[in-house]
Amino acid sequence: MRDKAYIIVLNWNGWEDTSRCLSSLQQLDYENHRVIMVDNGSTDDSVARIREAFPAVKLVETGRNLGFAGGCNVGIRQALAEGADFIWLLNNDTIVDPGALRAMVDKAGRNPRVGAVGSAIYFMDEPHRMQEWGGGYVNLWLGRSGHFLQPVPDQRIPFLTGASLLISRRAIEAVGMLDEGFFMYWEDADFCFRLRRAGWLLAVAGKSRVWHKGATFVGKGSVSSYRYFNASALRFFKKHAPVPLFSFWIGFGMRLAKRLISADWERASAIWAGMKQERVARG
Repeated sequence: MRDKAYIIVLNWNGWEDTSRCLSSLQQLDYENHRVIMVDNGSTDDSVARIREAFPAVKLVETGRNLGFAGGCNVGIRQALAEGADFIWLLNNDTIVDPGALRAMVDKAGRNPRVGAVGSAIYFMDEPHRMQEWGGGYVNLWLGRSGHFLQPVPDQRIPFLTGASLLISRRAIEAVGMLDEGFFMYWEDADFCFRLRRAGWLLAVAGKSRVWHKGATFVGKGSVSSYRYFNASALRFFKKHAPVPLFSFWIGFGMRLAKRLISADWERASAIWAGMKQERVARG
């Protein structure tokens, strides 16, 4: 029998997107899998709607919004307790190709040192346009990051996106779960940096195709997203950059200057608030 894979889908007031995602998962050609939907403290009728439409899906309620890392960790713990060999973190605003999971598990099986595998991710509204090849890169000196928009060799990939991330059980047992100090953004990069530091490899399965709507957790370009992004950026560069404050302030300064130049005072304030939020949290 093939390795047991658990799929963790995190929902927060997004039952319509989640339902489309769960429907696409029903078409997977990898039989030895189970889906866990973690409801991250929804305040709408998501739980009732999804429970009625997908009675076979295990539904776990957190009771409050734990953020992306915290919510995913609830599902990861459940999957590990049930004997998962692989755990696939999948954004709820995605739909997947039937062969997506099989391609990732096959890729991981080719090398026991592969700790995580990503997908070829495309835009939901432009199905043939690549959103990112598995993940992206981070400039630890300039405090900036970006996504690969075309295939690159696995050894050139510093991190894989949490939108579609298959993690081996052994890798989680070696480095731990997602850092819940990241409420939203940068937790995937942090996890992958920890994997690589511990000697694990990252890979992308090009035949694992996923279509991603994107930025539905707080809304694309929302003011809140700027605050979360910058709070998490500060935490990430404190943990991983050679000169943390230098790299953070360079990246932070460029993001802030961009908003000030365009007279976007609301988002500029959110960027500043994110920086202060993380500084207070970390002391």
